[in-house]
Amino acid sequence: MTTQLTIRRPDDWHLHLRDGEMLKGILPSTSAHFGRAIIMPNLVPPVVTKADAEAYHDRIRAAIPADHTFEPLMTLYLTEDTNPDDLQAAADSGLIKAVKLYPAGATTNSQSGVRNFSKIAPVLERMAEIGLPLCVHGEVTDSDVDIFDREAVFIDRVLEPLRNHHKDLRVIMEHITTKDGVDYAKQGGENLAATITTHHLIINRNDILAGGIKPHFYCLPVAKREEHRLALRAAAVSGSDRFFLGTDSAPHNDDNKLCACGCAGIFTAINTMSCLAHVFEEEAALDKLEAFTSLNGPKFYNLPANSERMTLIKRDKPTIFPKQIITGAGNVTVFDPGFKSHWDATLTADCRNN
Repeated sequence: MTTQLTIRRPDDWHLHLRDGEMLKGILPSTSAHFGRAIIMPNLVPPVVTKADAEAYHDRIRAAIPADHTFEPLMTLYLTEDTNPDDLQAAADSGLIKAVKLYPAGATTNSQSGVRNFSKIAPVLERMAEIGLPLCVHGEVTDSDVDIFDREAVFIDRVLEPLRNHHKDLRVIMEHITTKDGVDYAKQGGENLAATITTHHLIINRNDILAGGIKPHFYCLPVAKREEHRLALRAAAVSGSDRFFLGTDSAPHNDDNKLCACGCAGIFTAINTMSCLAHVFEEEAALDKLEAFTSLNGPKFYNLPANSERMTLIKRDKPTIFPKQIITGAGNVTVFDPGFKSHWDATLTADCRNN
């Protein structure tokens, strides 16, 4: 039985850090474990220009604890008015590593997202030319489409036509939640990959709704049927380089979660590695954990894997995490996976004080 595992330091390829006091309060939960993260740009107002990304990058850097090493990988929020030249300047400078596509109204702070996909064609053409990836929130927002079907419909109505029109565009299907997403990513070729969250490997829609509504399990895309969760698990533990970790860790204070119209988002940054070790052990696939968390993402983004190492140790007693993170913007409840994980993650000494 494996009780200790050393892997390259992981990265998070989909992360919400928010801003202000919330950023300061929750960033250490990520920088304590992850070497890099793709930072989501859906602030209010959103990060739409090179200047916006520079300013946000500076605020993130200022919030990193002195004894942590962490690199924020910036993105721009794609709108129908995005300037291709400004976008390319941000990419050429090394500041941004991707562009984020939100269909308008699909999730938190997506009001400025895309409604008419034909209007973003010039930007997508430029991105394909320079090899800049497009991160996609893959859901339609049509009122006649059931919320549990929005990912599958998006693949058929939007993603497949978009990729056929822009064949050289590199695309990441973010936080896939369905067997449809898994199957599409598998056959999509070298220009397509998909991220999978921690929580979608653990919860299904019964966990949200059965026995009373669980607001802290509510996220977008919403968790689906058990058959879809099992398909996600199979993809994550397969070792396929089409799939890698993007936690979509998305903090909201409890006042905004526990209300008549609660916000979508689950905060998993602090206990993701412990939860994943538990999941991969259940699937007899601990030998595939490094690929999912530390190797496949850098490969798709054409970046080197981290040189630092993380050691995961299975201890006799469960690993204890705080129930809440206290921030100046309010208390943030930590994801409760519903099981006790005995795995504890520790970085090697050279990851700190550098």
